[in-house]
Parts: sequence; structure tokens; C-alpha cells
Amino acid sequence: MTPPTETPGLPPLVIGTRGSELALVQAVATEALLARAFPDLTHVRKVIKTTGDRRTDVALSEVAKAEGVFDKGVFIKELEQALDSGEISIAVHSLKDLPTVLDARFSLAAVLERAPVRDALVSRTPGGLDALPAGARVGTSSVRRARQIEWLRPDLTVVDLRGNVPTRLRKLADAATYDAILLAEAGLVRLDYLPASAGSAAETITGMPDLHVQRLDESVFFPAAGQGAIGLEIRNDDQASRTCAEAIGHRPTWLRITAEREFLRLLDAGCHTPVGVFSTLDGDELQLQARAFPETGGPPRSGSTRGPATNPILVAHNLFLSLT
Repeated sequence: MTPPTETPGLPPLVIGTRGSELALVQAVATEALLARAFPDLTHVRKVIKTTGDRRTDVALSEVAKAEGVFDKGVFIKELEQALDSGEISIAVHSLKDLPTVLDARFSLAAVLERAPVRDALVSRTPGGLDALPAGARVGTSSVRRARQIEWLRPDLTVVDLRGNVPTRLRKLADAATYDAILLAEAGLVRLDYLPASAGSAAETITGMPDLHVQRLDESVFFPAAGQGAIGLEIRNDDQASRTCAEAIGHRPTWLRITAEREFLRLLDAGCHTPVGVFSTLDGDELQLQARAFPETGGPPRSGSTRGPATNPILVAHNLFLSLT
């Protein structure tokens, strides 16, 4: 089936997205790729407010339980409802927000080319993680980031932090509540707070010279599965939208995130499970590493493996077996 076009009588492709600045940047990137691939395609954007956007009064890890949507991605519920009703054709997600196992009515049709996968420490003082004094307060809403900070620097204090990227940066700059915060490098790059690659000099946030940045090596501070990737979710029975999504997908990113997400599935882990996993693709070889923290506390289990990039499911299975 061909994708929808401007042919009279055919509805436009409706792109669903959250309304945060980062989500809108990701929607714009998706729309630009669609316009390039299908010059005659008509598409419109629909902004949808999700549970995670609405509930900023409790820690992110508690939002699902507070809303009675446990095991459901708090940033996707309303987008999936719009998909199900036909209100939107494609839902654009930060892939790390998308649960590993989707309802049978939906599928992840494609992912766009991945941005940097690392986490970034943004602090009031230069020097990065090692320079933070004992007792310094580090803000994050991610259980994975919190557990890694507590493991790497048990002398620091983790403080809950909610809000979109600009809001979090302002909270660090304007209040004494935080000495540093943790954010995804991809979001900072996409919002032009950082250049795409680090220079030789010490870095600061663009427009906020008093906020210093350390891009944390992913082999030391493990990112989330799918971090830095934009996912395109569709209804399973919508072949026209699948055609559009697959046409703009990025195959190398797809191979990597397939392995990362399969590893999470094998662990029975969700968006708020403290697991870091990342992959590298070297020609036809896929390397996968993970660090999984017990939910009840204690040191993490770690593992690494490599295998054929053409079989990311096998590589994920071998990583699961390698955990010690």
C-alpha cells in the first residue's frame, strides 16, 4: 500500500507528539524527513499532553502507580489512545520512554538516526563528577541515573528533579536546591544547548555560561536502552503509516536499539528499572554492554558480549547470559 498523498479524498498523515520543546524538535525532524521522502505527502501535527507531562507533583517513578497505569509508559499513554482511535497516524517518541513490550495493537515501525547516547552532568562548578564535593545534591528523575550516582559516588545526595530540559536547567541556575543535574546529551544537543561534539575546552551550556557540562563516558556511566533515538509508533493495521515510517528509518540505529530493548525484555525491565545498556556497531559486529541494579538495592550485575549485527536478538540473549 502506498502512503497517503495530496490526492483528493485521502486524509493527511497526522503526526502525534508531546508538547515539550524537545518533543517538538523531534517532531520537526520527523516531518522534515517525511517531506524529503514523500514530497507530495500532506501531514499535520497534533500536540497531545500525556500523564507524565501533567503529573509533575510526584517523582516520575511514582507517576504510573499514582495514576493507576502501572507498567504503562507515562509519556505514551495518551499518544497510544490517539493512535488507537485514529486521531493520529504516527506517534513520535523519545525511544527510552517507550515500554519494551507494546500492546498488540501497536508496533515500533522505525527509528531515526541516533543522536549521542551519553548522559551529561551539568553543574554550577567546573570539573565534572569527580569535582563535586561530598554531600553535593544531584538532581534527576531517573532511577537508573540515581542508582549509578549512588554507586559511583555514594557520598553525594540524589534529589528528585522534574520538568522539561529548559525548566531543569533554570532550576539548577536559579535555585540552591541542586549543585548538579543529570540530563541526556541528545536532548541538550537537539535543543542547541551543546554542540554535536565536544571541543577541547571545558564546556558550558549555550546562553548559560555559569553552568558547566561533562559528557559522561558511556562505558563508565551507562545510558538507558534506546537513549538518543527517536521512535515512530503506529497501529499494526495501518500499512500506509508503516510505509512512511520505514522509509525514513535508520537501519544501523534499528539494529542497535533492537538488541538493547530485547535485553530489557529478557530482564523483564521497564522504563523505570535501574538498568543501563549501550551498544556499538563496528562494521558487521554489534557489541553490547549492560549494568543492571537490583530493585531491592545492592551492587549491579554487569555483562558484555559481541556478535553479528544481523542478529541483534541473539546478541541480546548472549548479553543476558553473561550477566554476573
